Amino acid sequence: MHLVLNTFGTYLAVQNRNFIVIHSDGRQTLEPSKIKTISISKGAQISSDAAIMAIENNIDVIFTNNVGKPIGRIWSNKFGSITTIRRKQLDFTLSKQAIDWIKEIIAEKISNQIALLLTFDIQDNTTQNNLNRITNRILDYKNKVSQLEGENIADVAKSLRGWEGAASKNYFSALNFLLPEQYRFDERSQHPAKDIFNALLNYGYGMMYGKIEAELIRAGIDPYVGVMHREDYNRPVLTFDVIEKYRVWVDFVVINLLLHSAIDEDSYLKKEDGSVWLEGLSKRILIQSINDFLEEIVKIGSFQRSRNEHIKIFCQKLAKKFMFFNEIDN
Repeated sequence: MHLVLNTFGTYLAVQNRNFIVIHSDGRQTLEPSKIKTISISKGAQISSDAAIMAIENNIDVIFTNNVGKPIGRIWSNKFGSITTIRRKQLDFTLSKQAIDWIKEIIAEKISNQIALLLTFDIQDNTTQNNLNRITNRILDYKNKVSQLEGENIADVAKSLRGWEGAASKNYFSALNFLLPEQYRFDERSQHPAKDIFNALLNYGYGMMYGKIEAELIRAGIDPYVGVMHREDYNRPVLTFDVIEKYRVWVDFVVINLLLHSAIDEDSYLKKEDGSVWLEGLSKRILIQSINDFLEEIVKIGSFQRSRNEHIKIFCQKLAKKFMFFNEIDN
């Protein structure tokens, strides 16, 4: 279970070795064994006893901003990275293998975007022709990424960012005319969102940042040592690299919520400056929808697991890649 505390005045405490959530509607008792992650946003509180019990039970505690993105966390020292992994991780980021790894990540992201676009049942021929044209353009950027060569990340980073960005721009333009008219948007907007689609997307990505960073830490990896995202000071840049594999999961959930009109105008706030912010109801709907989606059992590669478990497996494999990449070369 991913416990989210995002209502002002909510308080997490401990009673009889269980968590107790105290809020305006009453109290809720939760067993520690059923909780994997606790997210706390501004206005909610946690007692020191609850924090300690979370640590004792290896429960990740994340503090998030108002769009769901992690800004700090508490974790058990059992999650700590060993020196060998961190040293090998740094060596890997400076090696030629890092280029192949990040190319695979970006190519997979673009493949996922194309696959999502192809799931739409298009009845209009003009729309279908436009979609085919954009899909072919996105595929061309994937091919450019796959064919890129270099000796280190510095040789290819600019091209990778450019082609990945161009593919994403085309992808979102395609999504825009496939969405119901009332949910269409002018551009991808983040700080802040200018429409409900981007507001939902930003919050969902924020949730995924937290989940991925936690699994990297559990695997013994330092999330602050990245590959393509290497120039951002004091930010979990490896999380930004890895999330590219999984953004489409959030896209899928958000698009389906809007296609089924699950988010109405009363559940989000439009401010005078044009920004759009999720309120309690829309956050609850999105959080529950993403958590349900991540708990679904799917087969990826040779493993049939929940999507949450697939993220964990990927991070564990990544730790092994860091540890043994020199041996592979030899």
